[in-house]
Amino acid sequence: MRALSLDGLVFAFILLLTLVSFDAQGQPPRNLPDFTSLMKSAGPAVVNVISTRKAQTAAAGSSAPDSADRREPRQGLGSGFIISEDGYILSNAHVVAEFDDVNVRLADAKREFKAKVIGVDRRSDVALLKVEATGLPTARLGDSSKLEAGDWVAAIGSPFGFANTITAGIVSAKGRSLPEELYVPFIQTDVAVNPGNSGGPLLNLDGEVVGINSLIYSGTGGYMGVSFAIPIEVALEVSRQLKAEGKVTRGRIGLAIQPMTKELARSFGVDSDSGAVIVALEDGGPAQKAGAKIGDVVVEWNGEPIDDPNEFPRLVAASKPGSRAHMALWRDGKRRTLELRVGEVEPEGTASARKAPAREEDTRLGMAVRELLPAERSAMGVDYGLLVVDVAQRAGPGAAVLPGDVILGVNQRSFASKQEFEKLLARHRKGDMVALFVRRGDASLYVPLELG
Repeated sequence: MRALSLDGLVFAFILLLTLVSFDAQGQPPRNLPDFTSLMKSAGPAVVNVISTRKAQTAAAGSSAPDSADRREPRQGLGSGFIISEDGYILSNAHVVAEFDDVNVRLADAKREFKAKVIGVDRRSDVALLKVEATGLPTARLGDSSKLEAGDWVAAIGSPFGFANTITAGIVSAKGRSLPEELYVPFIQTDVAVNPGNSGGPLLNLDGEVVGINSLIYSGTGGYMGVSFAIPIEVALEVSRQLKAEGKVTRGRIGLAIQPMTKELARSFGVDSDSGAVIVALEDGGPAQKAGAKIGDVVVEWNGEPIDDPNEFPRLVAASKPGSRAHMALWRDGKRRTLELRVGEVEPEGTASARKAPAREEDTRLGMAVRELLPAERSAMGVDYGLLVVDVAQRAGPGAAVLPGDVILGVNQRSFASKQEFEKLLARHRKGDMVALFVRRGDASLYVPLELG
């Protein structure tokens, strides 16, 4: 074995230091972020939200303990953060909605206040709270538009009730659209978020709040590597309206859309696969009055191109009800521009509000469907139909069906209820081929599918 001299050892040590001081591209390695200072600066503004619902029997004059209207007691735990020294706090709507009492415990664990719920907006899952106090520590608010996929972020909250917990990760994606979440372009991260984190801040490395942790994608109810946050700009706009009006006002034009695809673009004679295809129109709604038709491809709203169809509902919602708007679309190979007056989304909880039927998963077909609303049936001129709201992203059953398709029949038989639809499917076994008769835009076609 050959031994190195002292001079050789010194040279080898220096060479080793040189090699480990640079990465594969010859650049000095970057240090991992230090979240200690971030926690010290941002942590004091994060609060623990404790919501309590009292037991009560809703049916008037009923004292029966087994009444179907009896409301069981319940306690909820969540998080929030202080945005003003005089006690305004942002959190999630689902943390405080339908609770009788809401208390806020500060990070120092020495002070606790009874909070007033200024307002909640379930559509964005944002709530604004107020406590009677002054000189409170406040969160620094950032700009979520500056985030990029791969940026480090951190969450502070109370997962499972463990207050003042910090977790860290990176931004996985931006502008995520989730089923039934029309108004929020979510920030997706891999930060560990669990029950109790809801309403807490998502922070950049400067300790600025860039989002509100709202929900997770999970098959177990716990964290599985995918979490979503509401961009702080969306939350602040909602809180501004809640503070001023006690509610959030959004624009609507009375139509339903589906994403444009390359196949549809070829069918419609359109050069681009961007835009949104109109698949339903509300009878007498703003869009129909302006001359929109089923099958039109919306490409622009008030001068803003519709590159991502998920942006279209958000742009419409951000328009002031009663204002004039211009919607550009393609029809028969020609570009047209319609002028219309924006309507208003009906407030939540009003008697006139028409909530869409709940979607139901159909595993045999690999899709989720819901019943058409009366206005949708009237607009399409059909007695009954099932709207496809989601399709499994995989080959096999459901692969040829698109969100927005309306199922009107199975093979050569129509149906007038969800039960009849299920009976028609029940006549076939796994592996059998069935042909769904669907309405796609203003066209009708049969789509053959193999039952799963």
